[in-house]
Amino acid sequence: MNSGPPPIAAQLQQLHQTYCRLTGQNLSLRFDRERLWFEFLRAGFTSAELVQVVRYLQKEIRQARRNVGALKLSNLLQLDRFEDDLNISRVRLTAPPPAKTPAALLPPTCSPTEQERGRQRALEQLRQLKETLR
Repeated sequence: MNSGPPPIAAQLQQLHQTYCRLTGQNLSLRFDRERLWFEFLRAGFTSAELVQVVRYLQKEIRQARRNVGALKLSNLLQLDRFEDDLNISRVRLTAPPPAKTPAALLPPTCSPTEQERGRQRALEQLRQLKETLR
């Protein structure tokens, strides 16, 4: 027998339980909340996206960039705001890796023996400078 998608009531219950588990809340699933979850599904959002946005908001709240009220169910399920938060949570806000300097791309211009001689000469000059400063 082919099992189709779970009935809408089961999907609403699952979303609500996921939200309660993620936020540590114990909210009853009344008609008004069922309607919010129904609209959430009708807009095409998924449980995975719910998890992503809640985790993003929790991180922002911990870093004091968002108010804890952002996780209120009535605020979270304002679909325009949810979509905004979902898109922001997908954006990588890290700086691009620094470009390599031309010097780092060029091979050394002298042999390892010449490099070692240069190091030794620099060390000797440092020793002499220390002596003159004493």
